[in-house]
Amino acid sequence: MAQLYANENFPLPVVEELRRFGHDVLTTYESGRAGIAIPDDEVLTFSIAEKRVLLTINRKHFIRLHRQKPDHTGIIVCTFDIDFAALGQRIHTALAAQPDMNGQLIRINRSG
Repeated sequence: MAQLYANENFPLPVVEELRRFGHDVLTTYESGRAGIAIPDDEVLTFSIAEKRVLLTINRKHFIRLHRQKPDHTGIIVCTFDIDFAALGQRIHTALAAQPDMNGQLIRINRSG
């Protein structure tokens, strides 16, 4: 299963769903980095240092960072979806289809 790092704005119910699938998900809160307005490039640097794929709903900024800094451990940008279980399933499915996330950007869109 994947080693993931959930950005501060990433929904906790999706984190919990991914954990049920067996993924190792570290949250910003658990890493002691919550509530201190860490710039996005530093969030990405931290995920790289921890060898984790970054999960975020901050699509625009992280798509730009992917283009500027393509040598990373993977980025998954998601459209916010209140159906947290479905979002977790889509992320899990995408990870299964792309086991090597190094340098990869995956977009997970809301269904429908």
